[in-house]
This record gives sequence, C-alpha cells and structure tokens, in this order.
Amino acid sequence: MNQPCDVTREEILDLLPHRAPFLFVDRVTRLDIDRHITAERDIRADEPWFAGHFPDRPILPGVLVTDALAQTSGLLWGLSRRRRAGGDDGVRRVFFLAAANMKYMSPAVPGETLTMTAIAERSYGTLFSYTVEASVGRRAVAKGTLTLALTEGTA
Repeated sequence: MNQPCDVTREEILDLLPHRAPFLFVDRVTRLDIDRHITAERDIRADEPWFAGHFPDRPILPGVLVTDALAQTSGLLWGLSRRRRAGGDDGVRRVFFLAAANMKYMSPAVPGETLTMTAIAERSYGTLFSYTVEASVGRRAVAKGTLTLALTEGTA
C-alpha cells in the first residue's frame, strides 16, 4: 500500500542510529510499506571526506554510497514496521550486515542529489534482504544487494 510520504527529519533520526557526518538520508520521497522506498541525499562540497577523496576532483566514496543504501533499507524496515503498528512499538533496530554484488557505475559529486531506492526481497527470521540502487538523475551510480539483521536480543 503506497503511503503518503510524510516522513519527517525527526522520524529519520529516531529510526536510524546514525548522526552527522554519517547520516546519509536527508528525506524520504516514496514509501510503499514492506516493499519499496525512495530517499535522497544532497551531496555537499563541505563534507569532510572530500578533502582527501579527492582534493582536485571530489567523488563520494563508494563505501559511503553503500552505507547510504543500507540506511535507506533500514528506513524501509523501520517505517514499515512503525506504519503497520500505528506508531512506535519498541526499540528494535536493524543493522547493516552484508553487501553482495555491489557495482559502481558512475561517481557522485558535490552539488548533486543522490537518489536511493531499496526493494524488500526476502526475510529469513532476523535477516532481511534488499535490492538497492543509487542514481543521480537518470545516471546509475551503484546497485547491488544488501542484508540487514535485527540486533541481538530484539527478535
């Protein structure tokens, strides 16, 4: 069921344990509970990694693109759970466990908006698999499969 995208910044902060400079989701633009999410990240020139990656040609590191996709997947899990429960129903969290078949096709640079999508594929008890893709406009930046896991003692 496609939900109106009324996800606030506070809700993103409540669901993700990340904080600046490692919070890589600025906003959610689409949510289809338990199925699909689209989120965005504005890439800013003043971010600390650009000083060394690379000073003459700043490129968002692929590992950070992957983490942004993991955060997006975590939001799909958390927002879906919260919407089904009709509000906050506890402190269960998922964490990034594994990446498979990640491919990096094109760099993302300051001044661009990274669009991230995650599609829920399978769940195995406390493990959740997502097909993910990052793009800038129509240009694919990265894609692959990520696995998230519920934290110990929260199942």
